[in-house]
Amino acid sequence: MAMPSPVKVVLGSIAFAVFWVLAVFPAIPFLPIGRTAGSLLGAMLTVVFRVLTPDQAYAAIDLPIIGLLFGTMVVSIYLERADMFKYLGKLLMWKTQGAKDLLCRICLISAVSSALFTNDTSCVVLTEFVLEVAGQHNLPPHPFLLALASSANIGSAATPIGNPQNLVIAVQSKISFGTFVIGILPAMLVGVCVNALILLCMFWRLLSVQMDEEDPATLTHSTSLNSQEMNSRLETPTVQSSLNVNVSIGNFETLRNRLPSSENEVNKVPSGVIESARISSASKEEINDLSSHKRDETIPSKRSPSNDRQTDAFPTESLEGKEHLTTRWKRILWKSGVYLITIGMLIALLMGLNMSWCAITAALALVVLDFTDARPSLEKVSYSLLIFFCGMFITVNGFNKTGIPSDLWDFMEPHAQIDRASGIYVLAVTILVLSNLASNVPTVLLLGGRVAASAALISAAEEKKAWLLLAWVSTVAGNLSLLGSAANLIVCEQARQSPQLAYTLSFWSHLKFGVPSTLIVTAIGLTLIR
Repeated sequence: MAMPSPVKVVLGSIAFAVFWVLAVFPAIPFLPIGRTAGSLLGAMLTVVFRVLTPDQAYAAIDLPIIGLLFGTMVVSIYLERADMFKYLGKLLMWKTQGAKDLLCRICLISAVSSALFTNDTSCVVLTEFVLEVAGQHNLPPHPFLLALASSANIGSAATPIGNPQNLVIAVQSKISFGTFVIGILPAMLVGVCVNALILLCMFWRLLSVQMDEEDPATLTHSTSLNSQEMNSRLETPTVQSSLNVNVSIGNFETLRNRLPSSENEVNKVPSGVIESARISSASKEEINDLSSHKRDETIPSKRSPSNDRQTDAFPTESLEGKEHLTTRWKRILWKSGVYLITIGMLIALLMGLNMSWCAITAALALVVLDFTDARPSLEKVSYSLLIFFCGMFITVNGFNKTGIPSDLWDFMEPHAQIDRASGIYVLAVTILVLSNLASNVPTVLLLGGRVAASAALISAAEEKKAWLLLAWVSTVAGNLSLLGSAANLIVCEQARQSPQLAYTLSFWSHLKFGVPSTLIVTAIGLTLIR
């Protein structure tokens, strides 16, 4: 390989340095343009400085990874619309046995949901549930927020679709979905349990407070409102029935006023006939009474307004009830379809089909199933993240052209051989430090190919193990500090801006938990990955 010119080395390093500074410190005072614009700026400088040609820059963008990211985002959006995360939130409080039990549930649910729907998505949705539960039961939110973020990072390590760096590793290594899961799942399960134990030990006294029950005043108030509504409904038929009775009495009085004129004629009739006449007149009164009721009902001017409202209300209510029932069943069928398509995507991934196209196919199937304009759902896709990845691919590829990463790896390689325990721990420390300095995805892009090539010289099994170790350490490294993972920042920002229970998770409070948790969980996982 020809050595790059010193000018190219310097210019490529400058472009990468600009990208790194803006990726780690997106709101830096002298250039507060954010991570996405910083990534594009680094890519543009790489091309302008002629570290890469325009064609090489376009070729550096890994389209399978972009397609996989896009597909999983769309699937997560439709799962959120189908109330998947709402049901996960309800699981947090189902027959909970106190604050410690709640913390363990958060760890488990956060880990599982992150493995299936990415850690960032789980943190975006579940943070609000955690804050609501903490606020309702007068619990300190600090340990629960740490449990959510740290377990999301650990859980996302178990699958290729759990986080962006795993997507990169799965595509570059060509390890199948099932092999990836089997290789890391034991480490993930033990890591989540150990992480929960560390949280319990650190916050035992804080979690020993009694959970407050739901306020009974709310239930009493709603009960009193329901009784008032019931009384008002019971009073309405009573008024209507009294109106009907008055109408009947008025008709009866009218008939009675007509009787004297007929009595004079009756006096001229024999007594036997009188009895029959009385019987017949009584029957006539009943007939007249019934006929008058029928006329009152048929003639609009004599109809009671309350009766009109009653007869008109029943068809309207029945139609509304039918429409509500139809809408409800349509919603249930649609949600079932969303879940079935998602399960089908996971089965296809486990079968070893192309991950990128499996995710894109599932996303388009959900769009067709929705049978409405997809624009509102597609607008929720994080296109800024996709653009960030495109710029990062170009910038990192340009930095690799400078030869600096290769020189650094040549220095580390003799001490980081994967067939020795000491080499595994040296490699893990290197990945851990770089993931927190340069972020985990650039670390994977810089080291992945070199680590795998070095391990491939030993055996194919060691090459696969090297990729899985890289996935495990670079992911768990996000728990070291608040800035180590996007999931941490999502939880922190959402907690700070929450209208229910605003809480600031500081850098130092996270670091006190993050350092011991990351070191212990990483070390345990290294012994379990095969």
